[in-house]
Amino acid sequence: SGQCNTGEIQCCDSVKDSKSPEMSSVLSSLGIDITDDLGLSGTSCSPIDTLGLGGGTECNQKPVCCNNNTYQGLINIGCVPIDLEL
Repeated sequence: SGQCNTGEIQCCDSVKDSKSPEMSSVLSSLGIDITDDLGLSGTSCSPIDTLGLGGGTECNQKPVCCNNNTYQGLINIGCVPIDLEL
């Protein structure tokens, strides 16, 4: 659906379950409480220009919509995959 009601559509280098061993160690090192269900988390995310204007970022990974929670510019939490195809 291409809509993102909670923030910008993001393209992340990696998107994993927040409780996965790799992601939980990253979240813990940033002081993020991983006892809550955080859903998916993305690392090295950048906004996507959904209209294709101005040479926006191409996304080679699955685009996601996150709750706009960026920690030290490294990670977005509360992400859900979205489909940008029309």
